[in-house]
Amino acid sequence: MIVMYTSAGCSSCRKAKEYMRKNNLPFIEKKLEYTRLNDKEIRYLLERSENGSDDLISNRSKIIKEGNRDIETMKLSDLVSFIRENPSILKRPIIIDNSSLEIGYDEEEISIFKKNNEKRLSLAL
Repeated sequence: MIVMYTSAGCSSCRKAKEYMRKNNLPFIEKKLEYTRLNDKEIRYLLERSENGSDDLISNRSKIIKEGNRDIETMKLSDLVSFIRENPSILKRPIIIDNSSLEIGYDEEEISIFKKNNEKRLSLAL
């Protein structure tokens, strides 16, 4: 199953959801304003991203710009807590399934979910 982490007012999130619907790809949407990420989810996202926090955290976020937090030197447990308490620092959308993770909207990149879905369907036959 595809899980998409989104936020209101995010044009890339709207485009990604539209792509999923247009291609009949079922997904679960988790709106970061209303759904609290738990530590296990955050660790899972960090583990699955190629470059860890660099891929997931937006340096343009107000909290990062104005804060005196050095993400690079945080222990993993502190980073997980920081993300849990400040989900707005995450880039969006974050789209994940059993075999792929994509951050942001790029139609060519997120087409991997269509391919993954087609593989699942062909294996089920």
